[in-house]
Amino acid sequence: MRIVRLVAWPVRLRLRVPYTIAYETVTEVTNVFLRIETNRGVTGYGCAAPDAAVTGESSESVLRVLTEVAEPAVVGTDPLRIARVLENVRESMVRHPAARAALDMALHDIVARTAGMPLWKLLGGFRDRMKTSVTIGIMSPAETVEEARRRVAEGFRCLKLKGGRSVDDDIVKVLDVRKAVGTAIELRFDANQGYTVEDCLRFVDGVRPAKLELVEQPCPRGEPDLLGRITAGVSLPIMADESMMNLGDAFRLARRNLVDMVNVKLMKVGGIAEALRINAVARAAGLEVMVGCMDEAGLAIAAGLHFALARPNVAYADLDGHLDLIDDPTAGAVRLRNGVLYPAEAPGLGLEF
Repeated sequence: MRIVRLVAWPVRLRLRVPYTIAYETVTEVTNVFLRIETNRGVTGYGCAAPDAAVTGESSESVLRVLTEVAEPAVVGTDPLRIARVLENVRESMVRHPAARAALDMALHDIVARTAGMPLWKLLGGFRDRMKTSVTIGIMSPAETVEEARRRVAEGFRCLKLKGGRSVDDDIVKVLDVRKAVGTAIELRFDANQGYTVEDCLRFVDGVRPAKLELVEQPCPRGEPDLLGRITAGVSLPIMADESMMNLGDAFRLARRNLVDMVNVKLMKVGGIAEALRINAVARAAGLEVMVGCMDEAGLAIAAGLHFALARPNVAYADLDGHLDLIDDPTAGAVRLRNGVLYPAEAPGLGLEF
C-alpha cells in the first residue's frame, strides 16, 4: 500500500455559547481536517485543532505544514509503517503538534481500517466506553450553579469548573455547585495557570468541604517548581496540563515527583503514537492520566477516546470539546449517553465524511 495524496481543508465552527477561561474568551474555532488517500482505496481521516496559546499554531500554519511539509514527505510511503512515516517528518514538524496529530490520526485510521477493527481494539482494547467530564467556563456564581444543574440534568456525572481569576470567587462557586448538585457528582477544578502557590493553598483549604477530585494546572506552565511546591503542600491531587506538552515534560515531571497526574491532549503532544509513549512514562512513574482536549470536532475527540479506551491507566476523560460546536461535520464520530462516551463501531476511527 502507498499514500498517493493528502487533502487538508479548514472548517470554521461557532460555539453555541461562548466560554471564558483564565486567559481568554472563545466564541468560535477553526479545525483543519485531513484526508489521506492510498492506492488501495483505503482512506484515513485526521483533524487538527490549533491553539495559539497552547500549541503555538494557527489554522493557516497547520494547512501550510500539512501541504508543504507533510505531503511531499509521505506521498509514496507505506501508511501501515506508522513509526517510519512519523519519524520521517518528526524534525520538520516538531513545532507543529496539532498538524502532527492530524497526520498521526489519519495514519492510525488507515491501519485500523485495513485490519478491519475499531482503533481502540487494535491499540489494546482495555475498555469499551468512558465517562467524561463537561467543562463549565468562568461565570458568576449564580450562572455557574445554573449551568451545573443543566449539565447534571443532561446526564453528566462529572463537572469541571474553570477558574483562576479570583480565588475568593472560585471558592464560592465550588461550594455553591457542590451544594446544588449533591455529593454524587464528581467535581474537578482547572485554574488554567491563574494561581500563585499561595492562591492555590488558600483555594484548596477553602473548598475542602466540597471534596474536589483534583486541581488542574494551578500555576504558570514555565515554572514547574511551583507545581512541585503545590503538590507537596496540599492533599488534593494536582494535575499538569499546560506544563505537560511532550514526552520530555512527562519524564521531567515524573522524575522529580512534581505532580500526581498529567493531562494528555493529542493536540499538545502530536498524536496517538506520542500519547502512548507519554502514557507509558506516566504508568512507570505511578502517575494517573487524563485524556483531555482542545476545542475539537468529533473526529479528534474520537481519536482521544480510542487512545483512552486502549490503556488501563488512562483513568479520567475530559473529552467535551465537541459538544457545543455548531455544524460539526464529524459529530457522529462518538456517541454520548448520560455523560458516557462510546466509540463508533466501524473500523478505524469509525467515521466517513
